Amino acid sequence: MSVLGVGLDVVDIAGFAPRVDDASDFVDATFTAGERADAEFGSGDRTLRLAGRFAAKQAFLKAWSAARYGRPPALPSVDLRAIEVRLDGHGRPSIALHGEVAEEVASLAIQLELRGEIVTHVSISHDGGVAAAVVVLGASTLSG
Repeated sequence: MSVLGVGLDVVDIAGFAPRVDDASDFVDATFTAGERADAEFGSGDRTLRLAGRFAAKQAFLKAWSAARYGRPPALPSVDLRAIEVRLDGHGRPSIALHGEVAEEVASLAIQLELRGEIVTHVSISHDGGVAAAVVVLGASTLSG
């Protein structure tokens, strides 16, 4: 795999909490139904889980931006629900892209003349009052 971009984001959970707790549309406008359901599942802190997912979305945007270095932004704005953090059956995160974001990332593979497709790797961590995520955007290589 060739690395195209890396993004890192850190979220102060105490500062993030009012956005989650208030009556605004922030949570619905930022997280998919699946992300909201995952944040509610099991024991633990919903705000902590959403902060980690928010950090992952922001880290993805930074990695995508780095992969587009020297090119203008692909989209004037991004619906953060188009960047979905999913968990496998063991709690490991991955990123699924939807809509215009998915189309533009696929288009970038063509623009860069990649032989494979663009893949994402994500890691989310929480410690103390901070949630952090790192995303690596890479190009898979096809054999043959």
